Amino acid sequence: MRSRQRMFAAVMRLLLKCLRLGRRRRFKLVRQVEQLWHYGHLCLRSLLYNSFTDGDVVLDSLFEPVYWLVDHVTRWFGVVFVALVIGLTSSIVAIVYICLLPLILQTYTPAWICWHLAYGHWNLIMIVFHYYMAITTSPGHPPQAKNDLTGVSICRKCIAPKPARTHHCSICNRCVLKMDHHCPWLNNCVGHYNHRYFFSFCLFMTMGCIYCSISGWEMFRDAYAAIERMKLLEKERLQVAANQTYYQTPPPTFSFRQRAFHKSVVYLWVLCSSVALALGALTLWHAALITRGETSIERHINRKERQRLQKKGKVFRNPYSYGSWNNWKVFLGVDVPRHWLTRVLLPSPHLPHGTGLSWDLPPCVTEQRAPLLAI
Repeated sequence: MRSRQRMFAAVMRLLLKCLRLGRRRRFKLVRQVEQLWHYGHLCLRSLLYNSFTDGDVVLDSLFEPVYWLVDHVTRWFGVVFVALVIGLTSSIVAIVYICLLPLILQTYTPAWICWHLAYGHWNLIMIVFHYYMAITTSPGHPPQAKNDLTGVSICRKCIAPKPARTHHCSICNRCVLKMDHHCPWLNNCVGHYNHRYFFSFCLFMTMGCIYCSISGWEMFRDAYAAIERMKLLEKERLQVAANQTYYQTPPPTFSFRQRAFHKSVVYLWVLCSSVALALGALTLWHAALITRGETSIERHINRKERQRLQKKGKVFRNPYSYGSWNNWKVFLGVDVPRHWLTRVLLPSPHLPHGTGLSWDLPPCVTEQRAPLLAI
């Protein structure tokens, strides 16, 4: 009897210990939940303590993980996009040399042959040169140390001097002089020192695609019709093979070389036409920005500033615009008339006006514009 009582007492003591341990665990869990709640409440209040904080700042904070993922994916995919551009361009050039050039030499007149050879090779040289320079030329970065530059702000991410027209690239994780945008097809930022190379590549690539589309239109129609005939004959051959008797023979089929030729022509025309439409629209957009003397980022900034001043009855004037014609001369680096040939129509590695740190009046501009605002 006593042994049973002792055993019952031992079991009860063990049960009480388990209950006490469970209470401790529950208390610890509740305390952790309270700590997380207070931490989250503090984070939320830290977002709202500043009077300048608005909905955009909150959304940017919430989407910060998404921005981080996009930045890193874009940085990695840049190498893939560059390889894709080189591969597709090389395939078009190979098709032109292997399939189309022999046909041109056999059927065209000597004058047309000379024109196609001269224009085609000039356009190809301009595309290769400007694309190589765009991906290998640094867009320009401000110095990290303090200097004597006037009107310099501080970048909130780099904690370094930030000259006018400079913006921080989250993909490159650096400030870029006169930043336009980060181009994944270049795996590089488009800035002060390679903006001309980027635009020239877009322009000459569009011109080359239009040239191939127009020149190959008749060949494309013939090749497409030949492919349709291939499909029809292949269908008839299969039907004859299924019902073949002793005296029946299948209809003739196209050779592998003929199939490859026609499909290559169709591939060339479809790819060049698609790129001409997409890249042509982008080129026109950047041409309009250059005409106004602003970059893609400055367009949004100037539009907001224009709306803000319009409410006050003032007119906004871009301090970096010198007129449509002068803007193009400054962008292309044309100082004298012969530069239209040596710097625009021929490959030229000349540097742009200025250093990207200060924006003095270029020598090709003879008329001084109003600095900023006009009432």
